[in-house]
Amino acid sequence: MGKEKSANVAMKAAAKPTLLSGGNPQIAKGDGNAPVQAYIAAMPGWKRDIGRNLDTLIVRTIPGVRKAVKWNSPFYGVEDQACWFLSFHCFTKYGKVTFFRGTSLRPLPPGESRHKEVRYLNIHEDAELDEVQLEAWVRQASQLPGERL
Repeated sequence: MGKEKSANVAMKAAAKPTLLSGGNPQIAKGDGNAPVQAYIAAMPGWKRDIGRNLDTLIVRTIPGVRKAVKWNSPFYGVEDQACWFLSFHCFTKYGKVTFFRGTSLRPLPPGESRHKEVRYLNIHEDAELDEVQLEAWVRQASQLPGERL
């Protein structure tokens, strides 16, 4: 009976990832769709819908996109390159999309960064997302040299 209880506890722990500061899920790093879907499933509340919508838009825009979770964030890259063009992360009041070569996108995503080429798009709970513009940025970003991490 002890082994069954231990197995149940382990399964529940695996099913409910720890939420870090700001509600960002702590997900083990890994390549492929499975860890990204685990991250999205663990995103709290309204942020889960944002994560699901972002993932769907990216996959629709860039067929065969490469996915991974690194540093508790989903990363997206071009399949035949060992680099990344986009990531996103949860914060308390918003989700943040990171474009690693964002200063090369037109028009520029609105959020500035202390990193020379990075630009951000912050998505708040009640904000209307311009999916046409986001799709254009994703397409442009996927065609630029990615970030090696």
